[in-house]
Amino acid sequence: MRNKYLGWALLIAVLLFSILGAALLSLSMGEVDIKLKDIVSILRSGSGMEHTILTQIRLPRILLAFSAGGALSLTGTILQGVYRNPLVEPYTLGISGGAVFGVTLTIVLGLHLSLGTFMLPLSGFLGAMITIFVVYFLSLKNRELNVNRMLLIGVMISFVASSAMMFLTSVTSTENMRNIIFWTMGSLDEPDSSLIHIMLFTSVAGLLISIIYAQPLNALRLGEAKAKHLGVNAPVIIKILFFVSSMLTGICVSVVGVIGFVGLIIPHLTRLIIGNDFRITLIGSFLGGSLFLILCDILARTAIAPNELPIGVITGMAGGLVFILVLSRARIKSKMS
Repeated sequence: MRNKYLGWALLIAVLLFSILGAALLSLSMGEVDIKLKDIVSILRSGSGMEHTILTQIRLPRILLAFSAGGALSLTGTILQGVYRNPLVEPYTLGISGGAVFGVTLTIVLGLHLSLGTFMLPLSGFLGAMITIFVVYFLSLKNRELNVNRMLLIGVMISFVASSAMMFLTSVTSTENMRNIIFWTMGSLDEPDSSLIHIMLFTSVAGLLISIIYAQPLNALRLGEAKAKHLGVNAPVIIKILFFVSSMLTGICVSVVGVIGFVGLIIPHLTRLIIGNDFRITLIGSFLGGSLFLILCDILARTAIAPNELPIGVITGMAGGLVFILVLSRARIKSKMS
């Protein structure tokens, strides 16, 4: 038992140091390269072009990548545990579809021009929250929450929202269409520091809350009936975790747009590496998602510099390739053993 906890502590330390290394790499790389040894002195100077680049562009992106990557991966881990389905991800329940529809409607109506750019993340969050309540109430059967029914309804609502978004896109102007497509591909370029702080606070709070329910999640792996026999109030736990996951996904999508694959791939890789115990899987997934998104952001900014690739393109390509490679190696090892 002691060796297991030491292994967990070592894993967390490795992930934290990896995140620190990725953050330093992100600070130094870009259209304007900055030497690692000069970062501290530039930050202390308080002025100059390089100081502005570090404090106004790169550091906010790192914080946003840390928050969004951790939140998406954490949400994927929670939902896969609740539904006992490895294919469930944060966007499965239609939350992203509702957010995208809200943003699309705002752009088409031009509300972001008259009410300010803050209207875009606000409309995305409202769209996500409306979707959450619709999915929740339609999933109630005899006043009890049915997780399988919720999953099906979420998928259907996602299709409906996507179809409505495509309809609005087809009848709007070319400029609005470009803005909608750019937003749906995801971006960490957020100039509003208050949104970054909200994202950071929400993601860390979600991690702390989910850790409290790590043991009930372990029990839910056996099924709701067996979890009840172990003293777990499964319906209440599922509702709480559904609310936490929905809030994390809604805020994340409203701030950074749709960044796919993080909530699907990182939980899988985490379980392959450290097992299924949620006491460490939740933390490992959060830190792993943060590390993954920071590295993807570096690649997005530098691959075709001075231009920038959408972060969703990088996460989809890199995450998919890594996941296929890991699964292939795992299958080869299982055959050899």
